[in-house]
Amino acid sequence: MKAAVVTFPGSNCDRDLAVAFEAAGFQVARVWHKDSALPEGVDVVGVPGGFSFGDYLRCGAIAAQSPVAAAIRSHAARGGYVLGICNGFQVLTEMQLLPGALMRNGGLKFLCKAVELEVASTASDFTRAYARGQRLSVPIAHHDGNYTIDAEGLAALEGEDRIAFRYAENPNGSMADIAGVLSANRRVLGMMPHPERAVDARHGGTDGAALFAGLMGGMALA
Repeated sequence: MKAAVVTFPGSNCDRDLAVAFEAAGFQVARVWHKDSALPEGVDVVGVPGGFSFGDYLRCGAIAAQSPVAAAIRSHAARGGYVLGICNGFQVLTEMQLLPGALMRNGGLKFLCKAVELEVASTASDFTRAYARGQRLSVPIAHHDGNYTIDAEGLAALEGEDRIAFRYAENPNGSMADIAGVLSANRRVLGMMPHPERAVDARHGGTDGAALFAGLMGGMALA
């Protein structure tokens, strides 16, 4: 299986994401934001965390207009997998591949710490290796992670079992404790916490590793 990891000016988790994919057995290609096409044979696109374009205008808004954005949209439209983490989640909402928006944290402060997540859905290849209700320790590092969506959109997410992860103790004010959401076809996942920073015991924990391993296993069966 082949993963493409995109780098924007200001990305700072692209290498971490590439390493996490490689540890799960993926072949990884690196993609620059000015590339107009993805490498041949890509199965999953990783949109990493960081501060793309310095978070100017609105987090993720400029990155969503990069040349590579059209290729990512086309990949998703074909049923390809896309994983957006932290700033990557913001980019995917700006690209309208996922619903809702990420607003300033409720406490108006940058948060950088490990938080406890609850697996809210196992009905995706991203979450298949976990158990529903399982608690995970995964780092966060964001200033604009307050997930917001209108009542109709929230009802759709809940009714369609598209909330992938919830915060056990909400750190940023996110609506309904939402930490990650899935697209309607369950092949696009956006999440604010950083599973790629929780794949090596030497870094403090491995609770994120099953996301990448489960994705590899699910894609192999598809």
